[in-house]
Amino acid sequence: MIHVGENTWNLRILITDLQVEKTLRVKGDQHIGGVMLNLVDPEMPKDWSDHALWWPAKNVWLTRTRSTLDQAGVQSDSFLHFTPMHKTLRVQMPDLRYLDYRINFSAKTFGAVVSLCKDLEIRYPEELSFCKPLEPEHLKKNFSNLPQRKIPVAEANGIAYVQPALDTNSFVPITRAYNGSNGSLDRSHNGNLLCAPASPYATTPRRAATAPGTPISSPTGTWKHNSTGYASYDSNSSFGDLQENLAMSPRSPSPDVRARLVRPKSRVEKARLNVGWLDSSLSIMEQGVREYDTLCLRFKYFTFFDLNPKYDQVRINQLYEQAKWSILNEELEPTEEETLMFAALQFQVNHQTDLHPPGIDSGIDTSSQETGGEDDIDSALNELQITLEGPGGGKDQGNITRIPELSDYLKFLKPQRFTLKGYKRYFFTYRDLHLHLYKSQDESRRGAPTISINLKGCEVTPDVNLAQGKFAIRLEVPPEGRNGPNNEVWVRCENEEQYAKWMAACRLAAKGRSLADSSYDSEVSSIRSLLQMQKPAQGATLAVNPRSVEPMDYLSPKMMRKLSSKAVQRILEAHANVRQLSLMEAKMKYIQAWQSLPDFGVTLFIIKFDGHKKEELLGVANNRIMRMDLNSGDHIKTWRYNTMKAWNVNWGIKCMMIQLQDENIVFSVQSADCKVVHEFIGGYIFMSMRSKENNQTLNEEMFHKLTGGWS
Repeated sequence: MIHVGENTWNLRILITDLQVEKTLRVKGDQHIGGVMLNLVDPEMPKDWSDHALWWPAKNVWLTRTRSTLDQAGVQSDSFLHFTPMHKTLRVQMPDLRYLDYRINFSAKTFGAVVSLCKDLEIRYPEELSFCKPLEPEHLKKNFSNLPQRKIPVAEANGIAYVQPALDTNSFVPITRAYNGSNGSLDRSHNGNLLCAPASPYATTPRRAATAPGTPISSPTGTWKHNSTGYASYDSNSSFGDLQENLAMSPRSPSPDVRARLVRPKSRVEKARLNVGWLDSSLSIMEQGVREYDTLCLRFKYFTFFDLNPKYDQVRINQLYEQAKWSILNEELEPTEEETLMFAALQFQVNHQTDLHPPGIDSGIDTSSQETGGEDDIDSALNELQITLEGPGGGKDQGNITRIPELSDYLKFLKPQRFTLKGYKRYFFTYRDLHLHLYKSQDESRRGAPTISINLKGCEVTPDVNLAQGKFAIRLEVPPEGRNGPNNEVWVRCENEEQYAKWMAACRLAAKGRSLADSSYDSEVSSIRSLLQMQKPAQGATLAVNPRSVEPMDYLSPKMMRKLSSKAVQRILEAHANVRQLSLMEAKMKYIQAWQSLPDFGVTLFIIKFDGHKKEELLGVANNRIMRMDLNSGDHIKTWRYNTMKAWNVNWGIKCMMIQLQDENIVFSVQSADCKVVHEFIGGYIFMSMRSKENNQTLNEEMFHKLTGGWS
């Protein structure tokens, strides 16, 4: 028993479930677990196993029950909350629907996402993360110029404000989009889609009884549809209903949900979109998120491992939806022909969904069609045979030492300032990751090349216009000494067959792969397929009333203005190319076409290099980072991850240093917290370590080691 005067002091604790404040007499060497036991009334039959101590003033959970109060830093003036760890979070899925989900607010964000994805049957949860909803004003200024907000917390004497930790993303968007009880989630807007009327930062959990009809869900439940096509998740039926609905999304969201989408109007605003990603190493509660708040679940890392229609129905649909909205929202800007191809594929998805009403097996599992009726064992044996024989299927086994080459007449241009020189015809040969240019084919047999270009590490950008017969490849090539800006050159092909072969070769060479790589043939086929879908349709269009097609559901506002009254006609004409695709095939083609866009998978940040006042762009991709021009988007210099030795952050001045083989680069991030950039780089390096041989377990410790910011 503790007696007054024996180094004891009073500790005030609020039991949030009961709204009762207790004062305990404690000692500094008392364990946190013992304090929790003293709070519990043995005569009250209640399960307290999900409860823990939360310290609002420090914005931390006291989850290490064996630690003492002294070790945790708790003193007599501290005010703690005894509150449930699992609370209701409103999650906006990639298809813009909302899900009320009870999530562990005390677990690291990475673990919370893994748990959510496990319940939703989304494989490889490391590819996703939570981000905070943004509003238009967040795109008007850089993060460094935004007012530095603090996290509001409920104290005994009112609301106090806590400064976020230095080594985390300190972006705190206190706006209506962040409040789960306002805006698009309000009862007056969405009928059945309800959310508890809680304060955005209230630390007291609302009981279900206080808000009749509030969809506080458990991991098992069902969706209830309303007139807008959107749904709430209620806890009354089987979990299968949830996957059924997540694998099939409505055609379009309600108008108010779409109106709240933040559309970037420039590269600068696209860079500012990335300010809201949560810190994977901290709990969501420690990052200013409270019960009934809204977070967006999105694919963060654009490297999608082992997409399989048989196992990834929900994953593929949500990925398709994120791709669709990135195009409709003008985050990516495809050409007119590509836009019509995307619209046609989306129309086919909607058409197939109408033919096969929502159901787990309604035209989704196409694995048997793709493998010609083979079972899993036959499919695996065929895959093994292809892997062992290489892309040629054993057709060239007699000469396994031959190094594949590519040669043909193409046109070449090296742009120069203040000159109007056009393309010049050369005989090209591709060998050992190099392009060699000769004046003629005869000269290639006996003379040295006129021009040689090392393609390893270059940036490859397509420039295709089928209507004009234009098949060009833009190459931004690192200089020979690896110091200085990239050199820009253009290669122009005569036809699409030539373009497919040379484009595939350039893409592989940029990654350090030769024509002998097993992915070359599939890369060529993929390029041919995308070009084929963009061609003017030859078949008859679907018998559809044009008035029933709403073009704004298929085209971005910019393309709507360009096509004007011809939009629906052009969409239906393009649809003739893809009308034979099944539902899953159309979604997969959409994702593949999205991945082929020049700007796909490049996450932008506005930075300032050390010693420079000029703002520039930093592009972070799955295998490299790029220094880019802020206005044109041109690649000034590229650094591959395989040349990086280390990357460090000075949390005091929010500055990042990357150590490379030849140089060190130091920069400060303007459009987001440097923690976000650090986590992207570490996350992509983690993704590159995955393989089918060791993908059974997720190494969370390694992920946090690479992304946490501390060695």
